[in-house]
Amino acid sequence: QVQLVESGGGLVQAGGSLRLSCAASGTTFGTYAMGWYRQAPGKQRELVATISSGGRSTNYADFVKGRFAISRDNAKNTVYLQMNSLKPEDTAVYYCAARYLQATTTEGEYDYWGQGTQVTVSS
Repeated sequence: QVQLVESGGGLVQAGGSLRLSCAASGTTFGTYAMGWYRQAPGKQRELVATISSGGRSTNYADFVKGRFAISRDNAKNTVYLQMNSLKPEDTAVYYCAARYLQATTTEGEYDYWGQGTQVTVSS
């Protein structure tokens, strides 16, 4: 069983930055690809970014390219999402997810999910 715990969310003004963290336990973290998703009120959950198990390969949704960066520290069992130039439309609950071995952009293929952390961007 893998436990994922997100942190780092909060309230920020438009144009500001936040760094989200997702700490994993109960597993060999380096064998899992990771993803960040988000869900805004009244909307479906959507992919933000993914990172391979070794951290060499990343993938981003078009709406965050150039503003967000996903990274991981396998020694600390943690994946990060650095969010810059935040916009009000980035307001959502952000979730991290883990999939054994191979990265994916398909939500249903993730094995484990965190409980989410709220990000609110004011205009």
